[in-house]
Amino acid sequence: MPSLQSVISCLSDYDPTALPVAQANRIIGEVVEPVRGVEQLAIRSALDRVLAEDIVSPIDVPAHDNSAMDGYAFSGAALQATQTGEIELEVIGTAYAGAASDSRPGASQAVRIMTGAVMPAGCDTVVPQEFVEVLADGARIRFASDAVRVGDNRRLRGEDLARGQAALSAGRILQPADLGLLASLGVAEVRVRRRLRVAFFSTGDELRSIGEPLDAGCVYDSNRYTLHGMLRRLNVDLIDMGVVRDDPAALEEAFRTACETADAVITSGGVSVGEADYTKQIMARLGDVTFWKIAMRPGRPMAFGRIASNGHDALLFGLPGNPVAVMVTFYHFVRAALHRQMGASVPPLPLMRVRSAQAIRKKPGRTEYQRGVLAQVADGNWEVRVTGQQGSGVLRSMSEANCFIVLGHDQDSVKTGDLVEVMLFDGLV
Repeated sequence: MPSLQSVISCLSDYDPTALPVAQANRIIGEVVEPVRGVEQLAIRSALDRVLAEDIVSPIDVPAHDNSAMDGYAFSGAALQATQTGEIELEVIGTAYAGAASDSRPGASQAVRIMTGAVMPAGCDTVVPQEFVEVLADGARIRFASDAVRVGDNRRLRGEDLARGQAALSAGRILQPADLGLLASLGVAEVRVRRRLRVAFFSTGDELRSIGEPLDAGCVYDSNRYTLHGMLRRLNVDLIDMGVVRDDPAALEEAFRTACETADAVITSGGVSVGEADYTKQIMARLGDVTFWKIAMRPGRPMAFGRIASNGHDALLFGLPGNPVAVMVTFYHFVRAALHRQMGASVPPLPLMRVRSAQAIRKKPGRTEYQRGVLAQVADGNWEVRVTGQQGSGVLRSMSEANCFIVLGHDQDSVKTGDLVEVMLFDGLV
């Protein structure tokens, strides 16, 4: 796999003190490679796992032309032959789902048919039973010739999937509908990428875990809980290493332990200007790591690279210490990188353009992720407003929001009523 430094050396405009968001994501994308481990699972156990190989349909689905509803099957030629606007047919039998019909209706005959039943020979059209008048003798039916067209209500053999057609592609994160699709093909087991292992810890002497007394100048560690929740959404194996104090020996031991047990390591704190130099020194000493000041708000400081210990290596994401900055950098850098490391093909989430309910101050030269509330207003349009104070330590701004207001790198201030881009939390968080 390419080294971080080799990727960076190919960039003519690389500036680690003012790195645009897009360039940081490009660098990360070129360094990260999928894990190689694969395992075979029963489809009931494969939900949210990453498919390791294409699934090719071994059969036609459906296996035969069949009826899409309860009604009467007949030859559509009868619709073209009528002169009166009405069709009257003799009913010569019934076709049930799960059994082939031996009825062979003629030009003026029909077969009573149930949903999913194989179409009888010579039949290509089904008239729904609610459009049909059953005549007194029960052996004949009548319906208007314009009630159906030729071919209506017939499902063709292989119209869902044809034998040999790709049903699911490698890299797909399997969803409930996919499990049903696999079952419809008779596929009992699938090969999936092994589950990613992610270790995470917080750094700082001021941090306390829940349940510990909160001394003067100390705060409860919220970052591990948000990281735990965000990682759970990705269906990875979690290694929570707690809070690591600002001590060189303790930090190095934590980094080595994490590296030797996980595929990726995520830390919060210790990468900002003014924080303990030995944190950065340990990160750099253990591998190919660079430290960035990303042109974004919140979440400017970040470390990224690969660390190694005792023959093991892992990706490293050193995130800022402020709670909102941790979440923003995770969603806009780490999430996509972990998907790639999992072997998952996940397209970027779409951005919506909606009206801003207020003016927003913004300087060109950085990307901003304001926390917003998107709602439909009286005129039927969608409008977004910020969730009050936007400081990187105000975690309530994330809790109250349902979207990011994404203000691009070159964008200036926003006026009330201007269109802005938003990224919904639905599907992200």
